[in-house]
Amino acid sequence: MLCGCSAYRRFFELLPKDQRDLNCRIAMEKILTLPELKSNPFRKRICSVFSTSEDKDGSLTFEDFLDLLSAFSDSATPEIKSHYAFRIFDFDDDGTLDRGDLEKLVNSLTGDTADTRLTPEEMKQLISNILEESDIDKDGTVNLSEFQHVISRSPDFVR
Repeated sequence: MLCGCSAYRRFFELLPKDQRDLNCRIAMEKILTLPELKSNPFRKRICSVFSTSEDKDGSLTFEDFLDLLSAFSDSATPEIKSHYAFRIFDFDDDGTLDRGDLEKLVNSLTGDTADTRLTPEEMKQLISNILEESDIDKDGTVNLSEFQHVISRSPDFVR
């Protein structure tokens, strides 16, 4: 994890020179230029999840920026990491991963292009397999508890 002074420096480097103030927000477009996010398929969603902006524009305050860095740091607990991963994958923000969220998740990971997109049959089968493994209460969705249970069996996730 970055020390506070390093996070502070990185935050201020992203701000326009005339707005060097801790109360400023950095636009999502600027946050997306960070090397750690540049090639992440969930980069916009990550900004949205960590942003406290009432405009829902993905902009980050210094505090939001620190929360993002903390959640992705090596010292974050598996519970913190899985909580934020769940929120990032919950594209419609309804507190569950349903078929729509899972389809967006798969398309984000495989690339949503004609060459990489799964056929409708493949997508349906993959989502059925995911739900079969993860949906403990068989309600057709994966809630946070079920997601964390699956993640706890995957030691590679917390790295």
